Amino acid sequence: MALKNSRHKTKNKNKESNNDWKLGEKERVGLKKKTEYAVLVGVIQQNQSEELVQEYLDELEFLAETAGAKTSKRFVQKLSQPDRRTFVGSGKLDEILRYIENHEEVSLVIFDDDLTGKQTNIIEEHLKVKIVDRSSLILDIFASRAQTAQAKTQVELAQMQYMLPRLRGLWTHLERQRGGIGMRGPGEKEIETDRRIIRDKIAFLKKKLEKIDQQNVTRRKTRGNMIRVSLVGYTNVGKSTLMNVISKSEVFAEDKLFATLDTTVRKVVFGSMPFLLSDTVGFIRKLPHHLVESFKSTLDEVRESDLMLHVVDIAHPQFDDHIQTVNKTLTDLGVIEKPTMMIFNKMDMYRDKYFDDYVDEETRTTLEGELKEKLKNRYEHDNVFISALKKENINVFREKLTTLVKDLYEIRYPYQVKHWS
Repeated sequence: MALKNSRHKTKNKNKESNNDWKLGEKERVGLKKKTEYAVLVGVIQQNQSEELVQEYLDELEFLAETAGAKTSKRFVQKLSQPDRRTFVGSGKLDEILRYIENHEEVSLVIFDDDLTGKQTNIIEEHLKVKIVDRSSLILDIFASRAQTAQAKTQVELAQMQYMLPRLRGLWTHLERQRGGIGMRGPGEKEIETDRRIIRDKIAFLKKKLEKIDQQNVTRRKTRGNMIRVSLVGYTNVGKSTLMNVISKSEVFAEDKLFATLDTTVRKVVFGSMPFLLSDTVGFIRKLPHHLVESFKSTLDEVRESDLMLHVVDIAHPQFDDHIQTVNKTLTDLGVIEKPTMMIFNKMDMYRDKYFDDYVDEETRTTLEGELKEKLKNRYEHDNVFISALKKENINVFREKLTTLVKDLYEIRYPYQVKHWS
């Protein structure tokens, strides 16, 4: 019996040694993804500074990391306008090619702006690696994050709308065969067939979304007469973390872009006062227009809310630009005039980033006071400074939120307030 067990162990050991690629298989689900190494490419156009473009590339690198790629190098070029064929100049494209040839691990080049189908085809043929632009990268992240039927349908719709105008460029490989007998006609017909299929698919997905929207409207009507509060803000500012603190629930939160894609709604009760709190997808600069259009139904929660909580990452060096991006999107949605509280989050990170260890407590307090006064004067909304992760100043935030929600109840549903008292 012992000999049999010994043989069995030896057999298993040999099996394991011959299949080293299976190590750790029990600790994961599915096949292990191979890390992709990427090169980032940006263009400094007119009225843009190098600092701004580097900030865009910082965000692009974070997007790439969220999608599962590591950045190997960045390339930046100053151009009055992008090249119609290769986006960057031919010299810069050759420079990128030499780098890729000397670094075999690089299998991906990501451009910070949208490419046409023709540009993608030409660049890919020249560099011999996969070419991705900002929109397709965001769509890839959205596709991996979508959980509900609504989100999956919205992502698929955005992908179809992204692909439709690029079909001709993506089909340029057929032009090489135009000398062959009977090849030109079928090639053109194939493009038209694909266009028709995509248009039909877009129409189908739009109808499917309309049906889902109708179901959501019916669902929202059953919620009763409660004030609705929506968390809005740039992506990765801590909206989901704040929602977990307020609602004492476990909404998925992660230090990555677009960690939350599906709208989450929770009932929250402060004292005896209930209200509905929703967490929505974060906004981002250069968000593809077709993606905004596809996700407008997701943002219905924002449209129908009575109060918006605009969360800002105060520790981010470009938080002012983030606020402008969010306000522009809210303006496009027609909700910018709604009652709003601005929540400057991550104060703990702000101190770590901008305060020297040798600055005394009194000086820190003075500097924080000046910052808060400046932002209060700049933005007219009610505002509060917190750290959702450290639960800093949460009590002050709750008091302010309670007052705002109660005031809205007295306007919208005064009988509810009388019932509580």
